[in-house]
Amino acid sequence: MDHTETLLDIQDLRVEFPISIGTVRAVQGVSLTLKRGEVMGLVGESGCGKSTLGFSLLRLLRPPGRIASGRILYHGRDIVAMEEKELLAVRGTGIAMIFQDPLTSLNPLMSISEHFVETLRTHEKGISRHDALERAGGMLESLGIGTNRLHEYPHQMSGGMRQRIMIGLALIMKPDLLVADEPTTALDVIVEAQFLDLLQTLRESLNLAIILITHNLGNVAQLSDRITVMYGGTIAEVAPAQALFDEPLHPYTQGLLASIPNIRLEQPRLHTMPGSTPDLVDPPSGCIFHPRCGRAMDICSRQRPPAFLRNGHEVSCWLYGDAP
Repeated sequence: MDHTETLLDIQDLRVEFPISIGTVRAVQGVSLTLKRGEVMGLVGESGCGKSTLGFSLLRLLRPPGRIASGRILYHGRDIVAMEEKELLAVRGTGIAMIFQDPLTSLNPLMSISEHFVETLRTHEKGISRHDALERAGGMLESLGIGTNRLHEYPHQMSGGMRQRIMIGLALIMKPDLLVADEPTTALDVIVEAQFLDLLQTLRESLNLAIILITHNLGNVAQLSDRITVMYGGTIAEVAPAQALFDEPLHPYTQGLLASIPNIRLEQPRLHTMPGSTPDLVDPPSGCIFHPRCGRAMDICSRQRPPAFLRNGHEVSCWLYGDAP
């Protein structure tokens, strides 16, 4: 599996939502790279900007959301600067996305076969209906679904089956990057495990890069090569998956991992972090986590830390660098 070629290079990305009381700074100066065939877990509390970052990769932000600045280089081409026609050629064929709830993403008035036919004809203008149905049938079989289900409707399928259909629609044009936004939220734990196994199989067979957006740290531990921890629209830490769990460096990451219930330990009370998530209309100065951090120093309230490299981690915290 080729993990050397840079597939995606996000540079100082800033995403804003102008509203009546000010501007929500949902993503603040995020920089990330993703290699071909790599799985990146993107985790953090609700509202930290992880889904906004995922939608930005395909410029699917809902108004009034906008990319204020930065670059998103996919195979060296800047998605932010693309014209609509060029962007449409990337969506689906290069980068595909699956969403939290397939029941709201699938059209209840269309059969599964019509979903596939519409997707294929959107990207391949000359394809016949017969060929599109053959391709759809082959995709369903590869996902463990019988071709007899092609003519059923979304409501006739279970949640796990619908999510497999969403994967099939996302992969039918053979993209090299899949963005999965909280894909297991509506699934029970057994179907969730099967779904993650399926993603792993597809990743290995297709050399598929995946960005897995989730609040479930167990999911990212199982599937990811690297994990990116977001807080308040910024990146707190990026590290190899095992290293992050063995030795989390950022105080926020440490608090996040400590908050996971462990039935093997005697825990009279669950660990919680003090304070609340930041106001992204008027975020704190300096490090955005410092009002909740028990190890904050004077510099933390004055200046936002850059990313320091320590033990193979990229960590944005003054504890690991020399303050100016």
